[in-house]
Amino acid sequence: MPATTPETAEALLAFLRRHSPYKDMGTFAVEALVKALKPVTIADGGFILTPDDMPPDLYIIESGKVQARQVGDVTLIDPPLYDLEAGQSFPLAATAARRPAINVYSAVGEVKTWRLASADFASLLLSSCEFNRFVLDHVAGLLHEARRQIEIQFGQRNSDQQTMNAQLTAFVRPGVLRIPPTATIREAMETMVRAKVGSVIVTDGDNKPLGIFTQSDALRRVVIPEHAPTAPIAEVMTAPPATISAHATAYDAMLAMAMHRIRHLVIVDGEDKVAGVVSERDLFAMQRIGLRNVRKVIEGAADMDELSRAASDVRRLCLNMLAQGVNAEKLTQFISGLNDSLTRRVIDIALDDHEFDGIHWNWLAFGSEGRDEQTFSTDQDNGIIFTCPPDTELEALRQRFLAFARQVNEGLARCGFPLCKGNIMASNPAWCLSQEEWRECFGKWIRAPEPEALLNATIFFDFRPLSGDDHLARELRNWLLEQTAEAKVFLRFMAENAAKAAPPLGMIRDFVFDNNADFPHTLDLKAFGTRPSVDAARIIALAHNIPHSSTVERLRAASTQKLLGGDDINAVIEGFFFIQQLRLRNQRVGTAPGGENRVDPDKLNEMDRHVLKEALKQAKRLQSRLQLEYRL
Repeated sequence: MPATTPETAEALLAFLRRHSPYKDMGTFAVEALVKALKPVTIADGGFILTPDDMPPDLYIIESGKVQARQVGDVTLIDPPLYDLEAGQSFPLAATAARRPAINVYSAVGEVKTWRLASADFASLLLSSCEFNRFVLDHVAGLLHEARRQIEIQFGQRNSDQQTMNAQLTAFVRPGVLRIPPTATIREAMETMVRAKVGSVIVTDGDNKPLGIFTQSDALRRVVIPEHAPTAPIAEVMTAPPATISAHATAYDAMLAMAMHRIRHLVIVDGEDKVAGVVSERDLFAMQRIGLRNVRKVIEGAADMDELSRAASDVRRLCLNMLAQGVNAEKLTQFISGLNDSLTRRVIDIALDDHEFDGIHWNWLAFGSEGRDEQTFSTDQDNGIIFTCPPDTELEALRQRFLAFARQVNEGLARCGFPLCKGNIMASNPAWCLSQEEWRECFGKWIRAPEPEALLNATIFFDFRPLSGDDHLARELRNWLLEQTAEAKVFLRFMAENAAKAAPPLGMIRDFVFDNNADFPHTLDLKAFGTRPSVDAARIIALAHNIPHSSTVERLRAASTQKLLGGDDINAVIEGFFFIQQLRLRNQRVGTAPGGENRVDPDKLNEMDRHVLKEALKQAKRLQSRLQLEYRL
């Protein structure tokens, strides 16, 4: 018996053409949809769909209102989660995943709906790119909402403490000091003294910033070298000044200051005109442990004891930021940035005992540190690349670098970065290599992709420079990408190896557990949560000459090159950072050693549990695309 008569089919088609995504779908797909839909009328208070309905069909509301209530300890007087009206569809995510709905859907008054069977829903996903995109956008929206809920949950604890997510407009003070480039140094300093401020902005006739002059500049460039006070300020100002948009957040400013080792940022409007200035003092007065104090200790530390205390402050500051709602992307960047500063200072202290004048070298970061994806629990993964001068014996030079590296590795361990259990450290002769030796090593892994070589590639190919001559790392990266772009066999083996880390999703149950004896009924959010995206992004980068080491930068670059769809990648990235956020939360509460990256999904709230599954599905889709490309 047909679902509709010709008359009702025409009316249904007209109805669908008024609502998204059906109004944007091709004629063939929407006409096939009309043939598959069946009318369902529900009386007031009746259940339309519950978690017991499997697999869940999709419902499109024609008229009336539908209430969605969460399953669990709720009563009739509890408010609904949300209301749905004519033209809306439910439950999109559950139908797409073929898993139980998390809500009970009931009618408010008489409700008329059209039901699409689960099997027909799957066919529509394949036949209509518009419908497919609509479903992906819906899932991405769920991920975004879940991250917002996490930020609320871990929101500010003190009502008088400003959030790090506040826009910089909240810190702009009226009457920012501006002077022309022809003003003298004396005039600039007198202006700062009268106003009792630490900086003055040098602007042109259009109020665009040319430079900045601070108290620190006065000491280093005027007082100590005895620069003539009658000289123009242009001779001693910092030019061009570091700028930031007025729409950026306090966190963005904090990260910029940390990464560039500066204390002031010029705030500019949409026309690049001066809107104000923000200093560390402005941003971190509300912090119990301020970035300025942490960085001053790091940069001024004379020994490992001082650096060890600074490392503790870094951790407390980052935990405080997590409690304030800073999201995973920004927080992992911030952790990596401050850890970089710690590492560079350890290296600088060690260099006082070693002499490498005339020798080009660079300290390399590998693994999560190389990807700028460090969490609260991280060990060391590092190495050294150097060039050997013609008149120097290679092994003798290596021994000098190894002695230096041992000192650095031990110093980092004192600062809270455990020695790598796999000995992937610069103090290991295997990872203290000349430029030619690194190329030989990488080339051997590419030519003979044995299991150990593939494992090494997943760690070492995510390298970035930390200290020394960065050009050595850039040259190695360019050489590596030239080799891997044509290494089809190697890339296929990499993809095959990556496919082994399948997200823990079951066909019947929500999740599949790995029977870990120490942490039963838990999921490894690192090995099977973030790793699928990390591995896929690495392979895409190696295959398509993408120079980035960060997973997200690699994915965004692939999207820009049209290698991956923008909507798909946005959902994958949202899912990746949601899992990262869960890892950070887990590590924040001090989980037992070995369980830092493990979570029991039954202990998550309903929203987190639901979105974790959707996040894993995004990682699985990316992994499946890789499997399809390499015919696995």
